[in-house]
Amino acid sequence: MKCPYCEHEKTRVIDTSHDTRGGIRRRRVCTNCSQRFSTYERAILATPLLVKQDGIREEFSREKLMAGIRVACAKRPVAAIDIERLVGEIEAELQQMGKSEVPSRLVGDRVIKQLKSLDQVAYIRYAIVYLRLDDLESIRDEIDHLLID
Repeated sequence: MKCPYCEHEKTRVIDTSHDTRGGIRRRRVCTNCSQRFSTYERAILATPLLVKQDGIREEFSREKLMAGIRVACAKRPVAAIDIERLVGEIEAELQQMGKSEVPSRLVGDRVIKQLKSLDQVAYIRYAIVYLRLDDLESIRDEIDHLLID
């Protein structure tokens, strides 16, 4: 493993831990500059192609999903680890389905459901785009539904 600080080729593992999704977190130290850093290893499982509403097929992008959720959670008290967990759960669920293609709506529905319980303001922000709430009345209706639940 190359050191991200000095790019030296040799590093030493000082700690290893496993997570519930089968990933391995390793704490490392560079033998050259003595900087410490973490790496995360996880099995690469095939994720299905996402079929958009217009029929276009697109590869699932963990980074794209995370970026969208981060925008919705901007300036909200949502920890980065919670966003990472949410994306990881959705990705794992897609992989476990064992299908080659799934509707992109499935991913959006999962995000909406999880954001609703994580942070209601982030949920509304995501819902405005995802559910195409394009006027104040429809946004107000969605907020009213949240307040009733």
